[in-house]
Amino acid sequence: MTVYNVGDNIITRKPHACGCSNWQIVRTGADYKLKCDKCGKTVMLSSEKFHKAVKQIGGKTN
Repeated sequence: MTVYNVGDNIITRKPHACGCSNWQIVRTGADYKLKCDKCGKTVMLSSEKFHKAVKQIGGKTN
């Protein structure tokens, strides 16, 4: 399993409502807190949903 750290950038399978698929990891643990690179909105995902949503690590930063 891939290890994700705070500050890592990821690309998700489905884009956010603003159209951006690039996210920055803000918090890790039992759940993950992500911040959208385009609009700045933060979301919390359970560990299971997070691992299903991640397409690739190392997305482009703004």
